[in-house]
Amino acid sequence: MLPSGIFFRSHAAELRYFRTVPQRIAIVLLLLVIAALPALGNDYLTGILTTAAITIIAVAGLQITTGMAGLLNLGQSAFVGVGAFTAASLYTNYGVPVPICLVMAGLMAGSVSILFSLPAMRIKGLYLALTTIAAQVMLPIVVLRLPSSWFGGSAGIGIDDVRIFGGSLSSPSSMYYLTMIVMALMLALAFNLGRSRTGRAFRAMRDNDIASSVMGVNLALHKVLAFFAGAMFAGVAGGLYAFYIRYVTIDQFTLWLSVWYVGMLIVGGLGSPLGAILGTLAITALQELVRAGGNLALGSMPQASGGVIFAATNVLLGAAIIFVLIVEPLGLTRRWNVLKSAYRIWPYPRA
Repeated sequence: MLPSGIFFRSHAAELRYFRTVPQRIAIVLLLLVIAALPALGNDYLTGILTTAAITIIAVAGLQITTGMAGLLNLGQSAFVGVGAFTAASLYTNYGVPVPICLVMAGLMAGSVSILFSLPAMRIKGLYLALTTIAAQVMLPIVVLRLPSSWFGGSAGIGIDDVRIFGGSLSSPSSMYYLTMIVMALMLALAFNLGRSRTGRAFRAMRDNDIASSVMGVNLALHKVLAFFAGAMFAGVAGGLYAFYIRYVTIDQFTLWLSVWYVGMLIVGGLGSPLGAILGTLAITALQELVRAGGNLALGSMPQASGGVIFAATNVLLGAAIIFVLIVEPLGLTRRWNVLKSAYRIWPYPRA
């Protein structure tokens, strides 16, 4: 819904995401705020935002596979791990530049995902979800069985110093800016994929695979493409995570993390990459609030253990997901669209 008097003379102009002057001004102001955050906040806030941006990339990839193409994936964390180990190994063992490491991490994760996309040609739904869990199970087995000179084995692989274009990424702000630039590029790909011919085929396959096949959609090809694209995003996120944490082990990429990726996407909304952004930010903010409350509880109740706080955190976050599913089944994206429509037609009442 657009304000009265706003119209377009071409279909291309109507398809733009930023179609009015106020929208363009708002996005410029948002970019300025994002650029100024490291100077306005402390290193802790910068670290939280960096981690959230990496998570947004991974969840945006899951939105392509699960939300856009309708293929349930519970192994996204494994593909993040593939990208992290690939980037760390290339940089540490062979001195490959950081940008090439990120590209190779995405391509490697996408290539590995093809193996797990093959069952999608014959099965779907929960049965397909079970096959994607196999990726989560196989990741630690493969890493431990390969030569330790590749990925470090059970000890993991560390990164001493990260440098890009001659500059060091040792400070939190430098890693923050790199992550934000990569996130912007990946989100641009995700948003524009939905408007492409491939994105329309994904949605047709999600809504009715039989009807889409009759209309000429190659189901086998597009299912493989959906897994490849989603895992490629996860691989890039894993590469950034490796350069940010500077130490990669198999214990960092668990099935629990994959479930939280799905939870973030459900909270934000499956239908748009915007859901990946809103869901990740909402869950991250809630995690920080619960963590702050847990620290206060530990200070006032010395008999409480960290395990109790961890369990309480998971219970509260799970309850938040259930609450969103009951109150707003389509996620925060729909609520955001409702607020935009109400703002544009104010002061007139909604129908």
